[in-house]
Amino acid sequence: MSKTLFTAALVAAGTLVAGTLGATAHVSLEVQEAPVGSTYKATFRVPHGCEGKPTNVVRVQIPDGVIAVKPQPKAGWTLEKLRGDYGKTYDYYGTPTSEGVKEVVWSGGNLGDDEYDEFVLRGFLTTDLKPGDTLHFAVVQECPEGLAERWIEVPAAGQSADDLELPAPGVKLLEKTGGH
Repeated sequence: MSKTLFTAALVAAGTLVAGTLGATAHVSLEVQEAPVGSTYKATFRVPHGCEGKPTNVVRVQIPDGVIAVKPQPKAGWTLEKLRGDYGKTYDYYGTPTSEGVKEVVWSGGNLGDDEYDEFVLRGFLTTDLKPGDTLHFAVVQECPEGLAERWIEVPAAGQSADDLELPAPGVKLLEKTGGH
């Protein structure tokens, strides 16, 4: 193999690896499909801190149509559940439900820029949500010195999350299943 061809192959391989790493560097959901009318366990995968600084706060905004949210506590982190009114009253297994957790905040932790962690909550995906749509959760990582990564961009019609610099993690909604 000539030196020029070898160099070109290395550059191509490096570009492929860099592109792959960039695609996985976003906050993402472990399970990216779920049926409406069911409980969904959202595991947010946080792959790094901010520009070399550790992540100290992870905020997840709960989208409309997700109710009865229960976050999982994390050792070494303080858990806060910010509550508010839903846009309407939902039937949650026979109980009218008009308010609940609208944002979950894990704070006081120390996720190094060279470390990975997961933040988990569960919630009920109401039947008001449309199968075929993708439901997005806005996530903000806060780091020292005012640094933050804001994973809040939602694809416009004709776009995909890959077209965005800071895409919000999303779950594709499926048809309702028979059970709970």
